Amino acid sequence: MDDPEQVRARLEETGYLVDEGLAVTCFLALRLHRPLFCEGDAGVGKTALASALAEALAAPLIRLQCHEGIDAAQALYDWDFPRQLLHLRAAEAAGVTDADRLESELYDRRFLIARPLLRALQTWPSVLLVDEIDRADDEFEAFLLELLSEYSVTIPELGTLRAEVPPVVVLTSNRTREVHDALKRRCLYHWFDHPSFARELAIVRRRLPQVAGRLAEQVTALVQALRAADLLKPPGVAETIDWAQALDALGASEVDAELAVATLGSVLKYREDTERARGLDLTAVLAARGARSP
Repeated sequence: MDDPEQVRARLEETGYLVDEGLAVTCFLALRLHRPLFCEGDAGVGKTALASALAEALAAPLIRLQCHEGIDAAQALYDWDFPRQLLHLRAAEAAGVTDADRLESELYDRRFLIARPLLRALQTWPSVLLVDEIDRADDEFEAFLLELLSEYSVTIPELGTLRAEVPPVVVLTSNRTREVHDALKRRCLYHWFDHPSFARELAIVRRRLPQVAGRLAEQVTALVQALRAADLLKPPGVAETIDWAQALDALGASEVDAELAVATLGSVLKYREDTERARGLDLTAVLAARGARSP
């Protein structure tokens, strides 16, 4: 892709709408082979961006889901011990007694299990998604920083394996904790905010073309109102799409306050948030949207 506008067009072909700032950041990440660090609330489209980039590039998406306690063995590589043991027994049965030969055979590439990071280094083209890096610990962050600096890894038994062409790397963070500056400096940064009404409505219509236009407008207006309330977990775009899809599945072409309350479980995931939403004047929100509709 030769320029930001082409990046934007290719992403929109996949159904993912981007603004000018994100299009420029994605273009630079592709052109400069720099990781893209995406930060923002859950449900605002960070993970979906990686999927859209993979589709736009016709490349496999390789995902590493971070969690507390994740280590290099889970993320990088491991050895297939059961197969190594079978090979050792077969060699002994065949009368092979050369220890050096046995060791070299045991640590052959055929017994290497490539985890997401190593698979991404060995696959081109590919998009590597390191999802929710903020859930990992400092030690893993430091390991990841080193790997992304050189796009290579040293396996003691095999030597250094280096990516011929670096993968496209997308890191996401929900900001449950601050990620170290050293890792952020290695990346191009983009903050994902909740979209405006017009942009969110466009996303819903693009993702759910079968949903009635009136229903899409009303759901988007309701979600925007919910975000303005003091909720534990404000709904993201993903929840807007879920809510519109649920109402469409019920056969609704528009929504009233009673139906909205009955389907709040599609958009809100905490009891406290549901109770607060029931206390809002959803009828007024819908009436205001109706007054603004052409």
